[in-house]
Amino acid sequence: MKVSSFATALAGGAAMLSTAVQAHPGMMNSSVLEALKEADFNEPRELLGDLLGLHRSELGAVGLLIRAILVEGFDAQTNEYYDYVPPLNSEACVRDTCCVWYYIAEEMTEQFRGLDGQCTDAARGAIRLGYHDAAGWSKFTGDFGGADGSIVLAPEEILRRANNGLEEIVQQYTFWYDRWSYFGVGMADLIQMGANVATVVCPLGPRIRSFVGRHDSSIPAPDGLLPSPFDPAEKLINLFRAKTIQPLGLAALLGAHSTSRQRFVNPARAGAPQDSTPGIWDVLYYAQTLAARAAPDIFRLPSDLVLSEHPRLFPAFKAFAGPNGQAPWDFEYAREYVRLSLLGVFNINNLTDCSRVLPARTFSL
Repeated sequence: MKVSSFATALAGGAAMLSTAVQAHPGMMNSSVLEALKEADFNEPRELLGDLLGLHRSELGAVGLLIRAILVEGFDAQTNEYYDYVPPLNSEACVRDTCCVWYYIAEEMTEQFRGLDGQCTDAARGAIRLGYHDAAGWSKFTGDFGGADGSIVLAPEEILRRANNGLEEIVQQYTFWYDRWSYFGVGMADLIQMGANVATVVCPLGPRIRSFVGRHDSSIPAPDGLLPSPFDPAEKLINLFRAKTIQPLGLAALLGAHSTSRQRFVNPARAGAPQDSTPGIWDVLYYAQTLAARAAPDIFRLPSDLVLSEHPRLFPAFKAFAGPNGQAPWDFEYAREYVRLSLLGVFNINNLTDCSRVLPARTFSL
């Protein structure tokens, strides 16, 4: 986004949830809007990292954009594409920070899209890896942890029980890092870009703004900051609030389970999906989680069930589950994933927006 167009977009002042969703006519009806307003509860939206200590006048274009997404209701989805991509290894590509990421995203897409056009297990792993790297941070753990690549770079992290099942995708990222680090590519950015590529490769998945320039760390993230599928609702809500993620945002992020398959919660049902269309980024997860009985082919996490029934999350589950729920879920998920992907990042104002490297959305199979 050009600075001039970005300034114009923000000229009307802060745009909170109701304003933002109303800016997308035809995407939802009034009942969905009212349900989302109920789910919002006017929860505070917090800044992150270095943005906390910088005055608005000190922010560059990317800092202003991220600030708008985090606290002003600005849409975190993007329709920006490259007009021309220089050849890899050319001088023009070296001068363009995002150029190499275009080729990385192409390679990732080949891994994440199956022959049937749906998400692969590698895509599921990439989305989960993005969560698990970034979520190893809270406001009370100091200046390490978060989206810093340590889930791959600190070998002890993958040995933690919460990260069971990520071994294969970690090997894939180790290969990509060995291949692309020559070009100045970092592990933290690889993981978060991979999560966003995997999300949009899934049919109906949003194109989420993607930033690069994070600092890598081989120091293990603090243990105990990832949720357990057996935790009670209040514990989970408080866990995510400590990451600056409020209940509406948590409800939106849980929707990534639309493409997941459990393997370790109930080993006897390893591979069972959490909705009936695990290859598609749709809102069926919300409807099937709220259903009185689980469909025989799906597995519902105990934590998902208790959260879906909690008064702070139930309105959002209901809104997303409705026939017009896809657009508001995409909007909220994209905005909240940008927040998640910046946890523990303290150079946000100096990041580069490389959203234009993402593949196009797929709206149908």
